[in-house]
Amino acid sequence: MASSRKRPSARSLAVALSGGIDSVTLLHQLKARAAVRAIHVHHGLSPNADAWAAFCRRLCKRWGVPLKVYRVSVSRDGEGLEAAARRARYQAFANADADCIALAHNLDDQAETVLMNLLRGAGRRGASGMARETRFRGKTLLRPLLDVPRAEIEAYARRHRLAWVEDESNADEALTRNFLRRRVGPLLEKRFPAWKHSLARAARHFSSAEAGAGDLLRKFLQTRGLRAPSEAKLLEMLKQLTAGGARTSIDHDGTRLRVYRGKLSAQKIASRSAFTPAFVPLKWDGEPRLALPELGGELRFRRARGKGIDARRKPLGVRLRAGGERLQPDARRPRRTLKNLFQEAGVPPWERDRLPLIVCGDDLVWVPGLGVDVKYRAAENAVGILPEWRKMSG
Repeated sequence: MASSRKRPSARSLAVALSGGIDSVTLLHQLKARAAVRAIHVHHGLSPNADAWAAFCRRLCKRWGVPLKVYRVSVSRDGEGLEAAARRARYQAFANADADCIALAHNLDDQAETVLMNLLRGAGRRGASGMARETRFRGKTLLRPLLDVPRAEIEAYARRHRLAWVEDESNADEALTRNFLRRRVGPLLEKRFPAWKHSLARAARHFSSAEAGAGDLLRKFLQTRGLRAPSEAKLLEMLKQLTAGGARTSIDHDGTRLRVYRGKLSAQKIASRSAFTPAFVPLKWDGEPRLALPELGGELRFRRARGKGIDARRKPLGVRLRAGGERLQPDARRPRRTLKNLFQEAGVPPWERDRLPLIVCGDDLVWVPGLGVDVKYRAAENAVGILPEWRKMSG
């Protein structure tokens, strides 16, 4: 088996040891190169679970490797058995007394993972497959065998006369991975002999593209004077921002990051000690500027002939959106809800409820970025009022 892998970090290292051929081979390799311990997760799902734990204890005793067995309870909570077992297993990893945990996923696992993700309609993140190194609840997860085919691992185990256990669930084709491995894989192999290598290579390409996007995010943070997080944290932020909806936000270095229609925005988070009073509707008495510190800006007014709000329509007031408002900024189109108009104009959801609306009684007259309702628009040659909403910088 290829030996060009990087030497594991000197930090405390543990191998996730299931007792199967992959993890036994990984432990055999690493114990000769670094001080290592082992972790065995006892799911209790198989009648052979106790026997597997006993095997791991005997193996580690013979090799002089400290072993910790974690018994977990697998609660499905509406998800599949595979996903529930994985969640319980990773919880055990989070509780392990080790900085780094080495997992025995190999090239075949990577190809199967990418194929499953693509069949489920995953995006670039899913097509990237498993990462060679990632962070999980303060731990570093390593996958040293990710480029090694299963056949090479099997050859290594036979050559070194290693013993391992077989999980009977690997024959259960009701499980998606097993169905792909036992049914679909052999069919692909006949037409595309290198399909596993090809999918694993594609995963690396997608992962590189994601890393490139991470570089753009890092540059975005730096240009705004914000601290750049670690590589793993940066990619996790990118994952959340790109996979989440319009309401997804991440607080970082005193700033709130959001994405809407592919555009990233950053807004400073007000200090908890700062008191910002609730906005109270008010009357406009004709002043050229109306400061609205509660909303982080000011309204400016200037007069123009034949443009803006008919100056004769009074009194005018300012309030926030309450819900259900409609506006008709275009005489050729019907009156529409602010929600539809905001969506059409690309106004981010988190800004919509903090925009000052100009009203006349119960009528909506003007909305920033949308314009004046046709009912209140100044006629040609008539004196009009042109409002402008200016946000404070930062």
